[in-house]
Amino acid sequence: MNDSIAPAMSTPTAAMWTKLSRIPVVGTRLFSAAVSLKAPYFRTVLPRLRVMEPGRAVASAPKWWGIQNHIGTFHAIAACNLAEFVMGMLCEASVPSSHRWVPKGMTTNYLKISKGSLTATATADLPDYAEITPESGGRNLDVRIELVDSEGTLVQDAVITCWVTAKKKR
Repeated sequence: MNDSIAPAMSTPTAAMWTKLSRIPVVGTRLFSAAVSLKAPYFRTVLPRLRVMEPGRAVASAPKWWGIQNHIGTFHAIAACNLAEFVMGMLCEASVPSSHRWVPKGMTTNYLKISKGSLTATATADLPDYAEITPESGGRNLDVRIELVDSEGTLVQDAVITCWVTAKKKR
């Protein structure tokens, strides 16, 4: 990779994760709460980030009455909210600060009725960011998410496509 491209985990969000996640128990809760303050809609699922590293992120969310559907399970769209949260954390850990990302589409499959809380795992094959320049335009980054319930059953999966571009130099 080109030395002019900053390494992954170079965003302010990633730096905050690195610092706070070292604090046992409370650090990950503080970080997750801070992200939910920045993007308030995430608060509806009460996400808790567990892992944030280039190409991978893991978060969990409890089943509570505010995200239940009419049959008392984790609502499918609330699960999509958790999927978007974990995708964002993967992108913050993976896309260098010399670039920007924005989600542009999501596909999801509802596979089984969930039992209890959910854990979402996001993964992606990362591009060579040196190839994404202002002159070359942008590139799609597909983030795959699997949502597993408290019994270990894969209940939903999703792919969120993000558009990654290089920031113009000032």
